[in-house]
Amino acid sequence: MAVLIGIALLLAQLASFAYVLTQRRQFNRAEIDAPAITRFTTTAADYAQAVPDFRSLVLTDASRRGSHYDLQDTSNVRNGLQRRDDTEDRLQQSLAAAGLKVTDVRAAIDPQPVEHHSPTDSHRSFQAILLSARLTDGHWLNARLFVPGQPPLVTPELVVATVLIYLFVLLASVLIALRLARPLRNLTEAAEAFRGRNQPLTVEAKGPADLRNAILAFNAMNERVVKLLEEKDRTLGAIGHDLRTPLASLRIRAESVEPEEERERMITTIEEMTATLEDILTLARTGRSREKFVRVDVSELARSIADEYAELGHPVTFWADGSHLLDVQPNLLRRAIRNLVDNALNYAGTAEVEVDGNSQEVMLSVLDRGPGIPAQDLERISSAFYRSEPSRNRDTGGAGLGLSIAEAVADTHGGKLTFANRPDGGFIAAIVIPTSG
Repeated sequence: MAVLIGIALLLAQLASFAYVLTQRRQFNRAEIDAPAITRFTTTAADYAQAVPDFRSLVLTDASRRGSHYDLQDTSNVRNGLQRRDDTEDRLQQSLAAAGLKVTDVRAAIDPQPVEHHSPTDSHRSFQAILLSARLTDGHWLNARLFVPGQPPLVTPELVVATVLIYLFVLLASVLIALRLARPLRNLTEAAEAFRGRNQPLTVEAKGPADLRNAILAFNAMNERVVKLLEEKDRTLGAIGHDLRTPLASLRIRAESVEPEEERERMITTIEEMTATLEDILTLARTGRSREKFVRVDVSELARSIADEYAELGHPVTFWADGSHLLDVQPNLLRRAIRNLVDNALNYAGTAEVEVDGNSQEVMLSVLDRGPGIPAQDLERISSAFYRSEPSRNRDTGGAGLGLSIAEAVADTHGGKLTFANRPDGGFIAAIVIPTSG
């Protein structure tokens, strides 16, 4: 905004500067020509009023102090000189005002250099102006008069005044732009920081009335969203509590069911229902977890998870480029990494846990050597209940909430969950967490 205002002001100042220069040139020319035109008109009037025998004496008497008058058959403004139309118009008007009749007038600047010094204007240059008027008898009254040279159009005072006006207006415009931009920046930062947890973010209403109203509307919406999420948590908590008790009761009763094969099928179904319920409640609570953020080495956290799987006999390896200390919710992050490892084991049979990062972000990756994911499915595999394997058997992939939970955990930490197929076969799922999140 400041750049656009600055460019617009610069163009306006350039246009104004050009207009001032044009007006100043016309004013300077009129100021310079006026005394010469007055002297020429006075001499022409004296010449016209004098008796014929004394007319030559009038011209001789007027030819002093660098001035020269004569009467010729031709004009001293010869062809090839650049005539000054505005000077000729003023000369014509001056002669007419004095009651003198002429058939033509001409005016031009003599290109010949002038050596003339005035005791009062020693610092100014001079030039000669040629004035010529054709009298009614056909003769031309010519004059060559010294006048001050054209003063410089661009003066230090004019430049300084133009620059100061530009700077003052630009400063005022930038301050206005900042007054508008600061509340907008605060509103943007609050919207980006909102994760739907803890207390609602409130932005101070500043700026013009329309902007203040928009900020107040955002604050009200923010508060309504937080209240809805809190109500959702309470509802899900109540549903989870109400469902756990019947499932536990069914699990106990199933222990006494005969035959054994029927009992095992019932217990398996109840366990699947319990696991699915836990996944749903975890996904619903993720992002509003009451767990505190603590500074931990995420490389060691990922290593401990890989070691747990390895101790249970699963082919899980680990690699890290070093230690990475981040403020995270450890339990939620462990759950997300475990979900990614479980997916890799279910679909590929092996998993590779890797941690690498830089000054901007840390990447917790889980790689496998499985069949990968079709390219058209990469954007929706983290959707709730989506599974690339269409069955709902938990032994072949679960309820389809693992990646949704991992994505919610990444979002809670200000990061993101990314997916990609490995060029040489396999799949990569990575939780990317900014170091300054």
